[in-house]
Amino acid sequence: MKRLLKYLKDYKLECFLGPLFKLLEATFELIIPLVVKRIVDVGIPGHDMAYIGKMVGLMLLFAVVGLVCALSAQYFSAKAAVNFAAGVKKDVFSHLLSLSYSEIDTLGTSTMITRLTSDIASVQGGVNMFLRLFLRSPFVVFGAVIMAFTIDFKAALIFVAAVILLSIVVYGIMALTAPKYRSIQGRLDKVMLSARSNLNGVRVIRAFGTEKREFDEFSEKNDSLTSLQIITGRISALMNPFTFIIINAALIYLLWTGGVAVDTGRLTQGDVVALVNYMGQILVELVKLANLIVQLSRALACADRIADVLDMEPSMKEGEKNVPAAENPCSVEFKDVSVRYAGASEEAIRDISFKVPSGSTVGIIGGTGSGKTSLVNLIPRFYDTADGSVLIDGTDVKDYTYASLRSRIAVVPQKSVLFTGTIKDNLLFGREDASDEEIIKALKDAQAYDFVMDKDGGLEAEVSQGGSNFSGGQRQRLCIARALIKHPGILIMDDSTSALDFATDAALRKAIKEMDDAPTLFIVSQRTASIMHADIIVVLDEGSAVGMGTHEELLDTCSVYREIYESQF
Repeated sequence: MKRLLKYLKDYKLECFLGPLFKLLEATFELIIPLVVKRIVDVGIPGHDMAYIGKMVGLMLLFAVVGLVCALSAQYFSAKAAVNFAAGVKKDVFSHLLSLSYSEIDTLGTSTMITRLTSDIASVQGGVNMFLRLFLRSPFVVFGAVIMAFTIDFKAALIFVAAVILLSIVVYGIMALTAPKYRSIQGRLDKVMLSARSNLNGVRVIRAFGTEKREFDEFSEKNDSLTSLQIITGRISALMNPFTFIIINAALIYLLWTGGVAVDTGRLTQGDVVALVNYMGQILVELVKLANLIVQLSRALACADRIADVLDMEPSMKEGEKNVPAAENPCSVEFKDVSVRYAGASEEAIRDISFKVPSGSTVGIIGGTGSGKTSLVNLIPRFYDTADGSVLIDGTDVKDYTYASLRSRIAVVPQKSVLFTGTIKDNLLFGREDASDEEIIKALKDAQAYDFVMDKDGGLEAEVSQGGSNFSGGQRQRLCIARALIKHPGILIMDDSTSALDFATDAALRKAIKEMDDAPTLFIVSQRTASIMHADIIVVLDEGSAVGMGTHEELLDTCSVYREIYESQF
């Protein structure tokens, strides 16, 4: 939690005023039993209605002032907690964006979502309650004990014994539940991952009729989470019964000894009433304190999980150079490149070297799992090399800043990702200041112009979540158009034409080649038709380059390429 306290530094005033107003409210509450004592000891025996009315008015005044203080405390505490959570959420999201693909793969999407939502919400609630109650509840408890000592020393010892017993109960339950809340959040990650996977793949699940199996797997994870929550809840639920038992036992003993003291003249009836009121205040505050501890236990567990993300150092360090902002395409060179993923037993790609002159087209082909995507992901530095280096315009990509490097590179990934909004909104991801003419030109080059114009609204046509209202080929062409709007020096198409027919694929490649500012093009594909006209073809097999050259050269010299070609033609 200490790691997150810095997010409250801009709200020191609110963190001061919130508890202060709560202390003022508590002070008025501690005074009220003394007023009641005066009514019982002075007003009622003397039948002095004027005096009783004055005391009741004083109590109402204290109640109104206390209410104003309570509302003020709630306002300042809520303001500090909400802004604290906003700051944490902003930095966690920003930090996640700064992590490399390796750290993101390690964390997992479901974990990142949980920590950005559920965990931060729990911490926000904990901060809010802490600011309102961390001083008020102990202040009222100890204040009530002190006030009891001012009335009668022997009766006050009952208060001391009750507070000690209650402290033992509260601390013991907190010690038992704190580690369990961290486990709960971990199991919540698994439930969210299962739900996310099933919802994303619902069509596949229905196609294969595996609804029952997926439901059973989800139920198993959900039942595991539920059982732990029930166990933790039962332990936490012991707080209130134990608290009530101790307080009521102390209250009974207080009434018994107080009644004897009244008979002997050591105490007045008003003294006993005041002592009972103070015991009631202790009960109420300890119930609040118990709820605070339960909330804090959860919040501290969540805070540790958030701090773990913020403490995760990116494995890649950003360079300081800027890629020249020229319109001409970039040259690329791979020098003895090897890649190993975190936790992998062997390298994904090994000892690959080749040069790509600016403006060239490179085809990368190979079987599934041969390392094609791993290779091109090194160019925009989504991953770092384990050995060797990747050079753009003669400079190692590790020396460039992320922003300048990726400003000259456009990537069309394997999975076509469209965002909720309009077609134009999605295309402007490529470049925010692109004009309508540039957008239309990119759509035509990407062979997407016709179907976009056929949509109601054209560029303003709505895109549903994930682009589900477009076919696979349409989504791919829109993603390609989004990349072309960027006018990149390097364009990477990672198996991004797999849903296109051969004629559309050929027309797309021809249009890109004939662009005035045609980029250096990397085409990753399993179809030889998509890469056979490339200037350089790199053939990968189990992470190694087993062939490089033109289509004709590889048919003669590379058996892997020849087998792929003959299987398709």
